Amino acid sequence: MVLKTFGWSFAVTALGLVAAVLYGGWTAFGIVAILSILEISLSFDNAVVNAGILKKMNAFWQKIFLTIGILIAVFGMRLVFPVVIVAISAQLGPIEAVDLALTDKDRYQELVTDAHPSIAAFGGMFLLMIFLDFIFEDRDIKWLGWLERPLAKLGKVDMLSVCIALIVLLISSITFGAHAHQHGGTHADKAETVLLAGIAGLITYMIVGGLSSYFEDKLEEEEEREHEAEEKAEREGKPKSAVKLAGKAAFFMFLYLEVLDASFSFDGVIGAFAITNDIVLMALGLGIGAMYVRSLTVYLVRQGTLDDYVYLEHGAHYAIGALAMILLVTIQYEINEIITGLIGVVLIGASFWSSVRRNKRLAAAEGNAGSDDKTEVSSGV
Repeated sequence: MVLKTFGWSFAVTALGLVAAVLYGGWTAFGIVAILSILEISLSFDNAVVNAGILKKMNAFWQKIFLTIGILIAVFGMRLVFPVVIVAISAQLGPIEAVDLALTDKDRYQELVTDAHPSIAAFGGMFLLMIFLDFIFEDRDIKWLGWLERPLAKLGKVDMLSVCIALIVLLISSITFGAHAHQHGGTHADKAETVLLAGIAGLITYMIVGGLSSYFEDKLEEEEEREHEAEEKAEREGKPKSAVKLAGKAAFFMFLYLEVLDASFSFDGVIGAFAITNDIVLMALGLGIGAMYVRSLTVYLVRQGTLDDYVYLEHGAHYAIGALAMILLVTIQYEINEIITGLIGVVLIGASFWSSVRRNKRLAAAEGNAGSDDKTEVSSGV
């Protein structure tokens, strides 16, 4: 099962590391290995959230996510995206931007770093909306009940997530502008760009998320009809099948997944510049990491891990909230990538541990109930 799910990741790792040695020797090998670990640690929460969405899709769309989706993730976000950012910010043609990335690495890094505030604002707002919509929803299963119960009550207020997100964005852009003016930095005129990029992130979330929700709701009617057909088939002794998202609903869910993955990859791409400004090594390292995230997503779906460890999704969404705030803070302050990665790992680790403890409690309660039943039966005899 592990080899089947992670086989492609192992193969890409081997090829990527060999390519790194051929490209730049053992130093390049070390850099690519470090970048791979960085990407996996930063994106573990991405895999958990992806799994929650992917398990709703049918086999065809799961395969699309693993083929076309991985091409978008590895080549689109880890290789093309940084070049596009440079091309737009420096007003260069695509070929000139690629040439700059390969020949003048310091200037290339400078241009990507210069574009970081708008990238962070876009990604930060998209991820913040995911987190806010999650914590304001009333759920049957609650991990941190003392926090989630009052937030679920607050969530009944219409558009609360959007209002909070816009307030956070406004504060970020105002403080960024004030900080830049105070220090006479080059970003003094970019407060408006940050605001616009953040609004673009919010709009993207609302359009893609709204469309996928719309088609998901429409599909519920089909599911109800399918459920009735299943019950009828069960009565007649025919095998029943689980209903999965397909057609337009699955397409927009796939689109949502890709935008989500792109937002998650921002911190990895930007963080990679702390290790190297060589675009080839960056693409190799982050690409290997992205493959493992995809394989891990599929593993979680096929093993039913999210159903067995019910708090994992909560931990992942709290990690998303932390990452969103970190991205918005990095608009004007540097935060070490190790801190970013550790916060996600700690939150998911804590939610996993809580899930294990919950499962043990339930098993113990069932065991006690079973022994009580036996006692009743024996005393009745």
